[in-house]
Amino acid sequence: MLEISQGAKKALNMLNSAGYEAYIVGGCVRDMLMGNRANDFDVTTSAMPMETKAVFNGERTIETGLKHGTVTVVLNCEGIEITTYRVDGEYLDNRHPQCVSFTRSLKEDLSRRDFTMNALVYNEGEGVLDYFGGREDIKNKIIRAIGDPNKRFTEDALRILRAIRFSSTLGFEIEEKTKKAMLECKHLLKNISKERVAVEINKFVLGKNVKNAILENYEILGEICPEFLKMRGFNQCNKWHIYDILEHTAVATSSVPADLHLRLTMLFHDTGKVHTFFKDENGVGHFYGHGEKSAEIVKKYLDEYKYDNLTKEEVYELVKHHDLYTEEDEVLVKKRLNRMGKERFSQLIKIQRADNAAQNPELTKMDHFDTLEKMVEEISSQSCFTLSSLDITGNDLIALGFVGKEIGDALSILLNEVIEEKIANEKKVLIKRAIDLK
Repeated sequence: MLEISQGAKKALNMLNSAGYEAYIVGGCVRDMLMGNRANDFDVTTSAMPMETKAVFNGERTIETGLKHGTVTVVLNCEGIEITTYRVDGEYLDNRHPQCVSFTRSLKEDLSRRDFTMNALVYNEGEGVLDYFGGREDIKNKIIRAIGDPNKRFTEDALRILRAIRFSSTLGFEIEEKTKKAMLECKHLLKNISKERVAVEINKFVLGKNVKNAILENYEILGEICPEFLKMRGFNQCNKWHIYDILEHTAVATSSVPADLHLRLTMLFHDTGKVHTFFKDENGVGHFYGHGEKSAEIVKKYLDEYKYDNLTKEEVYELVKHHDLYTEEDEVLVKKRLNRMGKERFSQLIKIQRADNAAQNPELTKMDHFDTLEKMVEEISSQSCFTLSSLDITGNDLIALGFVGKEIGDALSILLNEVIEEKIANEKKVLIKRAIDLK
């Protein structure tokens, strides 16, 4: 018996008591069969929408999508989406059916869904019902489209990215016919809203199996960023690299912590290499300026797919400076902290560690990044590297006769000299030095 929430259990019982079929459906059943906790419980039922409303008369209901058969009912402080069995009409935009019609047939409803693993239903009386081999596919870790995969992806092209996302997050393999259909239909992704594409990319990039998902689906990712097509098989021709650019990217992306900004950074950090490559007279490959070029490419992606401003700024800056080397020097680390702030500089170290992990293992330098991280923590707690930690203020300078732009210029000079350890961060010392500047 699967453990479902009290709200979902109450919804099923009320519908069944009224004479209707009702089951929890989809991802929650899949997750529980995999031994994972399910957070959201969706219910499918033979009750027509107005019949559903009547069953829950007296409960709080929200008509979230009544014309598509969905009513949200709040039970035990939990919102449960309850949807009538339905059949989709013709798809005209590769995403939404032109219309839906309701049916009393559970199998007919499930046959319109995307993948076998998502077409399982459950209630306590009947257990798990499986019309399309979903349990076996979950057991074998396979993503398989229901019925004709070309039809499934032509109906809704976003399912292509959903398959990649599930492959990344669940670690499942995509079945061959399903994968072939994904490639044949990938051009239809241009018809999907940019925001919906971004949602799937964000989930995909955070997956535990992101490395294999990148390598196996780069042709589809190429519909979103054409550089991925060129990165496959691109020999970097230098001693630092044992992978082509695509595999290096895949390994680096999987090596960084599962944070959206960090993962997006690593996904795009070397996209500019295909535009900046050249060989010297010894046949050694170089990519001068590839950080800036990669930043241009990721900026175009983030703008086109309508990311928020914080993500745009952070990912752009991290990609642009991903190969900015920092020596194990206290003054230089202070300068990095002053310019970037502790959080961004710490992020930079993380992405450089991941970048290095995806290079020639005989030349990796993880001790260097360990040292930098330790220095950041020590300097952050003990040293002055920002104006706010300087033991003199603008008011002190005003009292010394500084005005207007002179104040900011003097503070900058004083901070820089403290960072470079030319003077101590002590008020008397700073005032004396300020008088010299005046």
